[in-house]
Amino acid sequence: MAMLLRAGYCNRRTSCEMELRGLAFAAWVFICFYAPVDGYPNGKVRGACTSMIPCHGSSPQLTPEHTITLNGTEFKPGDIIEVSLSGPDFEGFFIQARDAEDLDSPAIGSFMLVDRRVSQLLTCGRTKNSAVSHTSKAKKKYVKVYWIAPGDAPKHVQFLATVVKKYRIFWVKVPGPIVSQPNAPSPTAPLHATSEAISTVHPFSYLSKPFNASGCGSTKFCIRNPSNCDPGSTSCFYLSFKREKSSVLIEMSGPSEGYLAFALSHDQWMGGDDAYLCINEDHRVHASTAYLKGRSPPLLDSENALEDVSWRLVDGVLQCSFRRSMSLPAYKGRFNLDSSYYIFMADGEVNEGGLIYKHHRQPLITSGMYNVMGLPQDIGGSRSPWLIKAHGALMFVAWITTVSVGVIVARFFKPVWSHSLLFGKEMWFQVHRLLMLTTVMLTSISFVLPFIYRGGWSRQAGFHPYLGCTVVALTILQPLMAGFRPSRHAPRRQLFNWFHWGTGTTARILAVVTMFLGMDLPALDLPDPWDTYTMIGFVTWHVSIDVLLEIHSYCLVRKAEVIEDDRIQILQSLTSAEAEGRLFKQVVLIIYVCGNIIFLIAFLAAISQI
Repeated sequence: MAMLLRAGYCNRRTSCEMELRGLAFAAWVFICFYAPVDGYPNGKVRGACTSMIPCHGSSPQLTPEHTITLNGTEFKPGDIIEVSLSGPDFEGFFIQARDAEDLDSPAIGSFMLVDRRVSQLLTCGRTKNSAVSHTSKAKKKYVKVYWIAPGDAPKHVQFLATVVKKYRIFWVKVPGPIVSQPNAPSPTAPLHATSEAISTVHPFSYLSKPFNASGCGSTKFCIRNPSNCDPGSTSCFYLSFKREKSSVLIEMSGPSEGYLAFALSHDQWMGGDDAYLCINEDHRVHASTAYLKGRSPPLLDSENALEDVSWRLVDGVLQCSFRRSMSLPAYKGRFNLDSSYYIFMADGEVNEGGLIYKHHRQPLITSGMYNVMGLPQDIGGSRSPWLIKAHGALMFVAWITTVSVGVIVARFFKPVWSHSLLFGKEMWFQVHRLLMLTTVMLTSISFVLPFIYRGGWSRQAGFHPYLGCTVVALTILQPLMAGFRPSRHAPRRQLFNWFHWGTGTTARILAVVTMFLGMDLPALDLPDPWDTYTMIGFVTWHVSIDVLLEIHSYCLVRKAEVIEDDRIQILQSLTSAEAEGRLFKQVVLIIYVCGNIIFLIAFLAAISQI
């Protein structure tokens, strides 16, 4: 995971010094863009040399808890001064010395280490060893180093420190004592508060009551899932946009104790998107903007374009609201809201350090592109792309209805429909062949759809695609094998029958396993545990009908075995038994088909709702 630190505009000055400073700041932004999201656990913080701001995607604290102390108040070039940083447990630190009258100037002088296990030297700008940082995230209370005054030192030098207590709790440019050269005039007022902290902190407030959907479709643009749900309920995902002059009030709500996020996108794929997150950390919620790069986790911004942030966290439902301007040209990556976009909405977990985990299910995505500043609407969204829905629907049709009925017909209806012809051939055979060819066609079409959606092979679907490819191969093999079927009385006919039965049975078993695995994949993710119980119910239903017909066939054979040796009486018994069996099997077949249709409708209804 990486993070993005948003570069602000700097005022142009004609001096070469300011140009170099601007280039250094740009380089810092570039490095922060590629920095890992857990910050700098190894202390390699050269990307923060200029601003001293860690790329942690949140605002600094205002009131320092840590103290910088020195062993003197005066220095001459070449002098060595002891510098100590102490306070409550902290994980990271970054110490520099700067011109006390220009704290935005480059680092001054160089440092020497006391304990290389705790601290390390860094080079900021052109001055070697001009900064000190931590070597690991191990907690510490005290750090000591030595500073060597350079020959070209200014009259007054102030020491500054950035201190990281944990990932999202840190202080920037904590001011330390000022040391001066002998007989130097008094310095101008030193920095007593962090300018970066003041400029990036926005007030947070607590929402006194939950959101409501009044105004959706009339005064504000809303997205709700399920459709028309109440934002205060524990199962409702809600996002609204309400225009207020040149700004937009945004409300977001959903069942999550980690984070909620939405993104504006030019397509239905992650990447190059403008994202907004409400993150719960230690039962406090903060809002942040972010940039989505490909399928990588969000790149959180340190400069926040959001105002009037309010939040609420009750009964597992996270709600937050904030305001942003319609257009934010000063913030790179922030889209103009007066345009049409696909809208994503996702939720997930956050660890104790504030690290954002990938959403555990498919994001909610609008079906089309919408202008949230246009005509107010009240719409829904889907967590499953229509290609994946079609894939699941076609597979359910094929393997719950056509295959199952086709197998039952071939196994138990040969004697029932053997004398009935359909297009010149026995009816059972024609029905069986039609159903199986339909299965091949549906399976082949369904097989292609995920590849069209993904644009290739999915490495995140576990065993599902591998088993699916096996099922498709066996499905296509069946009709090819049938094309070379020996005649009824040929010596190899028995061998063919066994291969045909074995291939078909293997395909059916693997298909059921594959559907079990596919139902819980993020791209489909049918309701759990409903999907599992329903599939178990279908398998039980099919096996029960199969066993019932097997028992019935066995009873017919036993009934036809007349003890008397009279051939006519035996034939009469067989004819009577067959007549009874035909009616029973046809009734069972009708019941079986109706049951399969009910299971199919249940699955299709579930797919349509996601």
